[in-house]
Amino acid sequence: MELLRTVVSSGSVRAAATNLGYTPSAISQQLAVLEREAGIALLEKSGRGVVPTPAGRMVAERSASVSAILARTESDLAALRAGRAGRLRIRFFATAGAAIVPPAVAAFRRDHPEVRLEPCVSDDPLREVVDRDADMAIVADYGARLEAPPGVRLTHLADDPLRVVLPEGHRLAGEPVVDLAKLADDEWIELQGCGGVLERICAPAGFTPRVAVKADDFMTAQGFVAAGLGVRLAPALGLTAATAAGVVARRLRRPEPLRRLYVAVHESVAGHAITGEMLALLRRSVAGPGAF
Repeated sequence: MELLRTVVSSGSVRAAATNLGYTPSAISQQLAVLEREAGIALLEKSGRGVVPTPAGRMVAERSASVSAILARTESDLAALRAGRAGRLRIRFFATAGAAIVPPAVAAFRRDHPEVRLEPCVSDDPLREVVDRDADMAIVADYGARLEAPPGVRLTHLADDPLRVVLPEGHRLAGEPVVDLAKLADDEWIELQGCGGVLERICAPAGFTPRVAVKADDFMTAQGFVAAGLGVRLAPALGLTAATAAGVVARRLRRPEPLRRLYVAVHESVAGHAITGEMLALLRRSVAGPGAF
């Protein structure tokens, strides 16, 4: 189409060849291919030169628009590869949103103002990545090793140790480190949606926890602990905010339980520059002071 436009503007194949540095036969061959693809004559002879047919004039006029679109597309693709444009949808659970995500998002937006960043808390961050509703997510697992679903890459981010949250007047509140087995006779506050996790954590210490209350969120659970209705487990990441009045958090041992944090990235964006940049910023965030 560019060759056709040059031939039309110069008035002959020979003049177009001279302007473009091609041979006249090479241009004639390309124009013959274009006419076959169009299924209609695009040029006709006029004296020693050529003039466009109505179809040829239309194609020549539109070639400028097509060339501009292609140039913009190439430029936009280069910007995406270099991390200067695009969109990045990141999902995370609430405690990650309180401690890890904010500094990473702030740094990313400062360094990449052209990228549309869409951070959002999610009840199931990993599922959103699997379903392509998000590009990457911070996920947590209490097992030994989280298996990556098909189409998703997992990168270990950090280990988040669990603490026991006790009422201030609890018999073990004065101990800096608490043996998990010493809590066998206590009643427990458990978060909704975490069924089975508490039992798995307490099993190595030789007891099955007695759940007194099931709470919807961390702050509600801390309120029940402060009221003396039981004790609870909380990841250190969830204790970065001010601890509710009337409770204390203590380290655990024998064993010291933890949850593993991962960054899940959909394979379709795993090689993008902006994805790698966000992963690096999240790693820097968990390594910084105050994360745990």
